[in-house]
Amino acid sequence: MKRMEYLNREEIINGLQQPLQTYINKYGIDDIGIFEEEGQDDRYYIGYTASKGGKTYHIHAPYKKNQDGRLAPAKNEWTVETDEPNGEERHGYHDVESAFRELQ
Repeated sequence: MKRMEYLNREEIINGLQQPLQTYINKYGIDDIGIFEEEGQDDRYYIGYTASKGGKTYHIHAPYKKNQDGRLAPAKNEWTVETDEPNGEERHGYHDVESAFRELQ
């Protein structure tokens, strides 16, 4: 069984910030920033908040947090959720670019 590699939160966020301008240009995104949410127990979610066509989307992946506050990817799956009242969550994207392609 492969051992989980835990990283500092800052390392993960720095990695996510690198391609921001590329995503804006490639997917026609109006605005983008980093999304973080504390989950239940040892869950933590990190990804992006993106605006496109007047809608706001949260695109995130689950992480597992250890007792030192370091994070490791829980599984390689991205989720897209909208801020719309009846907005559904769409799961199962195996990379962030697949999730960005879904934004309308």
